Amino acid sequence: MLSSLLLAATAAVSDPAALERALAGVRPTSICADVQFLACDELEGRDTPSHGQRLAARYLRARLERLAFKACGDDGGFFDHYQLQRTGLDTAASSAAWSANGHETTLAFGDYLAYSGGERDLDGAVVYVGSGKAEDLRGLDLRGRWALTLDESAARGRAAWEEWNERVERVRATGALGLLNAPIPGSESAGERDERLARAGRSAGDTRLRAPDAGGSRNDRERGSDFPTISVRSGLAREWLGAGALPAVGSELAAHFHEHRKMLAPETLELENVAGLWPGSDEKLAHEVLILSAHYDHVGVQNGEVYNGADDNGSGTSALLAVAEALRSYGPLRRSVLLLWVSGEEKGLLGSRAWTLAPTLPEGYHAVADLNVDMVGRNAPDKLLITPTEKLEEYNGLTRLAQALGASEGFPSLGSADEYWRRSDHMNFADNLGIPVAFLFSGEHEDYHKPTDDSDKIDCDKIRRVVRLLVRMLDALQTDELAL
Repeated sequence: MLSSLLLAATAAVSDPAALERALAGVRPTSICADVQFLACDELEGRDTPSHGQRLAARYLRARLERLAFKACGDDGGFFDHYQLQRTGLDTAASSAAWSANGHETTLAFGDYLAYSGGERDLDGAVVYVGSGKAEDLRGLDLRGRWALTLDESAARGRAAWEEWNERVERVRATGALGLLNAPIPGSESAGERDERLARAGRSAGDTRLRAPDAGGSRNDRERGSDFPTISVRSGLAREWLGAGALPAVGSELAAHFHEHRKMLAPETLELENVAGLWPGSDEKLAHEVLILSAHYDHVGVQNGEVYNGADDNGSGTSALLAVAEALRSYGPLRRSVLLLWVSGEEKGLLGSRAWTLAPTLPEGYHAVADLNVDMVGRNAPDKLLITPTEKLEEYNGLTRLAQALGASEGFPSLGSADEYWRRSDHMNFADNLGIPVAFLFSGEHEDYHKPTDDSDKIDCDKIRRVVRLLVRMLDALQTDELAL
């Protein structure tokens, strides 16, 4: 019934011939060519910032110019410039150690990793507080001491992130110096967690980016930038806890932990988003802008290996290029469409944050919706996820429309991406502009954030069908009134 109502509502304004032209021109070979370029070694993983990312931005600009899109940057061109501050851990001047029975052991990055920012020099005893639940911490006064929690779960996603933030706040309320967290020694997740920690430790000296006015990265803000939170390897936790059964919750261990942290002086950088406008034709509706967004950055080069990011997010970046070609074939829609490629997503959604706080739309134009596309080139051919679903209060007409039209492109049932609701750029459009958003995503896979995320693994026909779905949605969003 919902599908029938949506399709009937658009029938009166849709141009079938224009839609057919647009759909027919979406070809997997063209999409593959774009993915192969964006994910080639010469672009060095499109890190924010990097020379390879600048090349990718100019590739996007050239395509927009060739297709006669209107420049929609901040200086009359296609680039939206924004500033970030780069800082990082001064590894030469930072250290951590633990001591027991009069012996001190210096730790290497990868044995421990500190997440929240800020310089500090903290030393104190370690108290075991179980998993950090409310009942574990009830009545504890941990002033001058570190709280050690053990966590069996290796899960990631929205629920795990929220649980972690709640744990941090509970430990903070005890007056503790900070939170030390480790996987339960010997648990199924311990090996995976230790390897993840080791990989992060190898890049502990990497610099970090933040908006000059943001007070830290998104991770720092959500974890509480003024409260030390540190992960330690499971073997280290076992040394502190001793052999045999775990001690009673609230027990002070025979160990002291000392962390000294020094940060590099911040450096101001200028970054680029890429914005092209396809102006609408309707005198009344052209000032209403439908945004299609995708991040074009990835994680660069790590330990000498190029992380090409073919799926993340060469697939979404190429999908928007294919939409641009389709719009050229379609001709003007009644409403305007902005294609927006943002940088800094991997650093905490920083590029979309900058754009949504200072949109570069022509005077009198305003955004009415955002469709965000990320990682749509892998996994089963019919697997496509979306958020928000009906389980979230933000559920809206964009999701309903995608659900109604998905089957026409081989996606008979859109799965839920609600656990990623706050993990991609659509969040800044919802939070800062207050507009309806939807996020299309095909899920993580074994090559996620690994140097093996290469173009030869991309299902370009799947991207073609995602592009066709996006074009169908744009065509359907041309009614006099938007029911979003």
